[in-house]
Amino acid sequence: MGVETGRITTDIPARLDRLPWAKWHWLVVIGLGTVWILDGLEVTIVGSMSDALKDPTTGLGMTSSDIGFAGAIYVAGACVGALFFGQLTDRFGRKKLFLLTLAVYMLATVATAFSMTPAWYFAARFFTGFGIGGEYAAINSAIDELIPAKYRGRVDVSINGSFWVGAALGSLLTIPLLDPTVINPEWGWRLAFGLGAILAVGILLVRRNVPESPRWLFIHGREQEAERIVTDIERTVSDETAGELEQVDETITVRQRTTIPLTLIAKTVFTMYPKRTVVCFSLFVGQAFLYNAFFFTYGDTLTTFLGVKQTGWYLAVFAVSNFAGALILGPLFDKIGRVRMITFTYVFSGALLGVTGLLLGTVTAFSLTLLGVIIFFFASAGASAAYLTASEVFPMETRALCIAFFYAIGTAAGGISGPLLFGYLIDQASVDKDITGIAIGYFIGAVLMIGAGIVEAFLGVHAEGRSLESIAKPLTAEDTEQRTAV
Repeated sequence: MGVETGRITTDIPARLDRLPWAKWHWLVVIGLGTVWILDGLEVTIVGSMSDALKDPTTGLGMTSSDIGFAGAIYVAGACVGALFFGQLTDRFGRKKLFLLTLAVYMLATVATAFSMTPAWYFAARFFTGFGIGGEYAAINSAIDELIPAKYRGRVDVSINGSFWVGAALGSLLTIPLLDPTVINPEWGWRLAFGLGAILAVGILLVRRNVPESPRWLFIHGREQEAERIVTDIERTVSDETAGELEQVDETITVRQRTTIPLTLIAKTVFTMYPKRTVVCFSLFVGQAFLYNAFFFTYGDTLTTFLGVKQTGWYLAVFAVSNFAGALILGPLFDKIGRVRMITFTYVFSGALLGVTGLLLGTVTAFSLTLLGVIIFFFASAGASAAYLTASEVFPMETRALCIAFFYAIGTAAGGISGPLLFGYLIDQASVDKDITGIAIGYFIGAVLMIGAGIVEAFLGVHAEGRSLESIAKPLTAEDTEQRTAV
């Protein structure tokens, strides 16, 4: 397990979990959680700009298959970035990586705005995804380690759902940017990508004030720094809530390590927690295919088959319903419980998607959007809970890499194949102008979502209201040897 540098008994986890909600926690939410707004902005801009990118004069002369490939290459970059930065996050800390990954994203999205050829565009999209993927690993782990246990479910689900705030923002922004009477078509789509970099600068300024995770610090031999940070947080929260904080008597003893070998992390995932591994894989594959397949090509479907010239309003309405679902249903993951809510949202949204596939031959732009609004109101909360699950059911030393691993594996299976499949189906179906040709994608997504919901029902973890250390003891905890696999 690496060289032991000492042993300490600490009450830091209990002190963080007993804190009442305060303004300080909003700093964490805004500074870290807003990364999903960037991701939503990126994905929506691409979906809204299919026609602009296809134009050989003012765009890049891309086909529907190229648009699908661009979506796939973005997701591929996110998978690679998640794995690359995930292990660095567990090794070097949350804060260093959530600053670095945001910088990578900013540079890559600016490069996208200056694309001159499809090849340049594809490369820029890969590195944009590379940065965003790294963000997922660094941010989810940091948020869950800083937010009190009784709020963790609703906060995590809502933050992951904020992807759709970016989606709505991107949809509305593309309306004037793609209007040739407002701005030159040659520059409109480029400015849209540049807006992501501007938003990222603002997030970076706030993020600098978010501290390193005290949980990560004390396990890596920096207990004095962890103590100082927690004391500062307690003082701030006490001042903001004008109340005395209750005392805690729960402690944990850990064997400190500077590094945790990747071999131990792999052993943890596959041999110590095999059931949890199956759950996370199922949840990520289901939601990744559902979302990436449908949403990456939703704008293209509207323009190709349903005669829509300006997709921004449709995408905005769709996005609002997704965020509303995560925001409204989020508290239920703490009150009703993880297993019940994840099972319901996955199975119900999957079944509705299957019905939509059967109705494709009769839909209009309005009715397809309405069906999408209903489906993804529930699916968004379930999909957000997939990230919550991966971030809380494995030991702290492996948290960021586990998030990265399941995101990469699940997204590679669903997020790369989905856009590629739908891009191909749209190209083939557009020859006959027959929208039912894309129904097979809906059916695959439905089966995967329902299957994941069933897996959750039987193997899911009841993590609501529990400390991270009680859900999965740190690998460095003194009684690690007595832990049984679950």
